[in-house]
Amino acid sequence: MEKKSKAPLVYGYAVCIVAVITFLISIAGIIFAVMDLGDPLYAGRNYNKVSLASFENYKMDMLKSPDEKQAWVPDDETLKAMYEAEKDDVIRRVKHNSMRSLYINGVLIIICIVLFLTHWRWMRRVGRKYNTA
Repeated sequence: MEKKSKAPLVYGYAVCIVAVITFLISIAGIIFAVMDLGDPLYAGRNYNKVSLASFENYKMDMLKSPDEKQAWVPDDETLKAMYEAEKDDVIRRVKHNSMRSLYINGVLIIICIVLFLTHWRWMRRVGRKYNTA
């Protein structure tokens, strides 16, 4: 009577577990990306030193200066143009990062599904061999 190795079973179940864990993490990434796309100005990773919630908030943050003698005070028209440019930059950056995250996590989910299904089917065939032996 020949003793069969259990290495294929361990390998198959390990791949299935890793696929399920990666699938769950990718779903969470997709949820965060969709939420960031919904309101890019308030995305989770906003490292701006100035508030872009409104022009008035932006103006107050820009006019604060650590050294009053060196403070440059632009006129409202220039300040409004600076606000719009920075706001547009933040929106474009968040949208780009969110779309990249959606594509990457989407591909990972497809790979996880394929890996899980192929290994699960293979494990069922290997399991039948162990049960009949």
